[in-house]
Amino acid sequence: MAAGAGWRMGAGARGGRGAETLFRGLLFCVLGCGFCWSNSVERKIYIPLNKTAPCVRLLNATHQIGCQSSMNGDTGVIHVVEKGQDLKWVLTDGPHPPYMVLLEGELFTRELMLQLKGSSRISGLAVAISKPSPAQGFSPGLKCPNDGFGVYSNDYGPQYAHCNWTVWNPLGNGLAYEDFNFPIFLLEDANETQVIKQCYQDHNLPQNGSAPEYPLCAMQLFAHMHAVTNTVTCMRRSSLQTAFSLNPEVCDALSDYNVWSTLKPINTSSKIDPMDEVIIVATRIDSHSFFWNVAPGAESAVASFVTHLAAAEALHKVPDVQVLPRNIMFTFFQGETFDYIGSSRMVYDMKMDKFPIRLDNIHSFLELSQVALRNSSLLWVHTDPVSRRNESVQPQVKTLVEALISSSLGTNVTLQEVDQSQPLPPSSFQRFLRAKSIPGVVLADHRTSFQNRYYQSMYDTAENILMKYPEGLSPEETLDYVTDTAKSLAEVATVVARALYQLAGGTGNTSAIQADPRTVSRMLYGFLIKTNNSWFQSIIKQDLKGLLGDEPPQHYIAVTTLVNTTQLVQYVLANLTGTVVNFTKEECLNPEKTPNPEKEMYVYTWVQGSRDPNSTLRVPFCVQSTVHLTKAASPAFELKQWGSTEYSTWTESRWKDIRARIFLVASKELEIITLVVGIAILILSLLATYFINAKAHVLFSSPGDGGAVAY
Repeated sequence: MAAGAGWRMGAGARGGRGAETLFRGLLFCVLGCGFCWSNSVERKIYIPLNKTAPCVRLLNATHQIGCQSSMNGDTGVIHVVEKGQDLKWVLTDGPHPPYMVLLEGELFTRELMLQLKGSSRISGLAVAISKPSPAQGFSPGLKCPNDGFGVYSNDYGPQYAHCNWTVWNPLGNGLAYEDFNFPIFLLEDANETQVIKQCYQDHNLPQNGSAPEYPLCAMQLFAHMHAVTNTVTCMRRSSLQTAFSLNPEVCDALSDYNVWSTLKPINTSSKIDPMDEVIIVATRIDSHSFFWNVAPGAESAVASFVTHLAAAEALHKVPDVQVLPRNIMFTFFQGETFDYIGSSRMVYDMKMDKFPIRLDNIHSFLELSQVALRNSSLLWVHTDPVSRRNESVQPQVKTLVEALISSSLGTNVTLQEVDQSQPLPPSSFQRFLRAKSIPGVVLADHRTSFQNRYYQSMYDTAENILMKYPEGLSPEETLDYVTDTAKSLAEVATVVARALYQLAGGTGNTSAIQADPRTVSRMLYGFLIKTNNSWFQSIIKQDLKGLLGDEPPQHYIAVTTLVNTTQLVQYVLANLTGTVVNFTKEECLNPEKTPNPEKEMYVYTWVQGSRDPNSTLRVPFCVQSTVHLTKAASPAFELKQWGSTEYSTWTESRWKDIRARIFLVASKELEIITLVVGIAILILSLLATYFINAKAHVLFSSPGDGGAVAY
C-alpha cells in the first residue's frame, strides 16, 4: 500500500512538473511572440515624426531658457491654429484639454507664445515652418545681442552700453531667451505637417461649434532636459556626479574650435618676435535660432565668412605677399552668438601667453560683419568712438578707413564711414578692445540697425540673401553657377584683400588682386544648400566624408565635438590658401619623419581629391597650409568661474530622448473600462493558472494511473 501511494505521489509530482514546464513553455512563446510583434504593433498605433527639431534648454550664469517636456513626454489632443481666433478653442472652449497646438509659422510670435505659456491647457507646441518666410520679419534673438559682454560698460563708453545709442536688432522679440515648461518642436517636412493636419481634420475638427467625438488625434513630444536653474547649479551637480561616479553630467559647456591661419607661416610652438606686427581679419562662423541645430545663418554668418575666405584666397595669389613687412592673420571665431565664446578665448590665450601671437603684436583689426544685404552697393565702416580719442589710435584708424575706401575705387562697392559718435555694432572686435586699445574697423551692410530681418532665425536662409538659380540645372551646374549674390560678395572680398595688402605694407599694383566669383559661388552652395558636392568631397580627408550631407547645413556651436562647419571652413581655407606638395601619404600624415626644415611652420593634410575621369577612383594629394585650430571654449569653465560676468557661461542641458509621434487616443471612459477589463482578465488568468497547477496531478495524470495496484 505504501509503495503504491508513493508511486502515485511520484506520478503526481511528475504531472505537476509537467504542468510547470508546459506553463513556462507557453509563457516563453508568448513573450517571444510579444517581442517579435511589439514593433509591429507600435507601428500600427503610432506615426513617428522624423523630420523635427526640438527647442532645448540652455543655461547661463543666471537663467535657464528654452523648453522641456515631462520625463515621460507630454501628450495632448491636436488642434490646428491657423489664425488668432483659433486660440480660443485651446485656451477656453475646447472640452478635451490638454492640447497640442499645431501653429502656423507666421503666428509664431512673442505675444501669442506668452499667451500659451500662461495656460495650463497647453501640453506642447508644433510649429510649421512658414514658406515663404514671414514678410514682416522674424528674429527670436535679443534687441541688444551679447549685451554686457562687449566693450561698452559703465567704465567704457557708458552712453553706448546696453544699446542706449543704437538698438541693433529692433525686430528681436527675445523669444529664444524665454523659458517654456512645455515642449516645442519645429516641423521641417511639409509632408509630415500635412499628415498631422489630415489626422486633425478626420478626427478633431469641431463641427458647427460642437466638440468632436472620440477617438481623437493626439501628439506626444519627448524632450525632457536634465539640467535646471542655471549654469552654476548644473555644473556643480555635474562635478559632484563625476567625482562620485554617479549618473552622467547634466549639462555641457558650449564649445568648439576657432579656425585661423597666417599669410606668412609662423612657428606655432613658440612666440613670434615682439617687434613683428600682425593684422587680424576676423568673422564669426556660427549662428543660432529658437530650435536646436537649426541655424542656417546665411546673412548673419555664412556670407561674411565666405567673403573672408575669398579675400584670403585672393591675397595668397599675390606674388610678393611673403615679403610684406606685416603678417596677416585670418581668423574665424566660433560661438560668437553666445557672448563671444571664440574671441574671448583667443584674447584670454593671448594674455596668458598660450598663443603664438600676443596682443602687443596686433597692428590693427578688420572684421567682416553682415555684408550681404547692401542697398545700392553701399557698405558701412564702423569704428569705436572711445578708442579714437586716443592720439595714437586715431591716426591708425584713419589709415584703415582710407585704405578701405581707396581700395573700393573702380569696383561696384561703395564704402562710407558712419558718424564717429556711433558705437560699434555687436562684433568680436569688442572683446579685443576690452583687453587693449587696438585700431580697428567693422564692415557691415547696415549704418545703424541690422538690415537682416531674420537675425538668429530659421528663416536666415539662402533666400534671405537673394540666392537664385535657374530651373533645370543639375547639381554640378548649380555648384558652379555664379549668382548675383556671389558676384556681389566677390566684390567685397576684392576690396578687403586690396586694403589688407596696402595695410600690410604692399606697394605693388592692387588692381590685379581679384576675388574669384566662381569660388564664392561654390562656397555659398556648399555652406547654404548642400555640403555633399563634388568640390567639398575633393578637399576633405576620406574619413570625414560623413560630414557631407544633402540637407542645408546648420551652423550652431555644439558641445565637446568638432562642428561640421568648423571642419569644413578648416579644409576650405587650406584648399584656397595652401599648396599641393609632392609627399606620399606616409610623409603627409607623419611630416615629423621627413627632413623638411619647414615642417614646424606648416600643417599637412592628406585629402581624397577629385575622381579620376577615367575611373571611379579618386586621386588623393597632400596639402601644405598654415591653417590651425584653437580651442573656442569660454575661459569661465577653465577657471571654474561658472557665475562669471566677464566670460560667457552658456551651457546646454543633456537629454535622454527626443522624438515626436501622433496617434489616436480613446476617451477617458473607454480607457478606464479597458483598464478594468484588463485587470479582470489578469486576475482570472492568475486564478486559472493557480487551479490548473493545483490540480495538475489529476489533469495531467496518464490514463493507466487509476488502475494502479499496490502490492
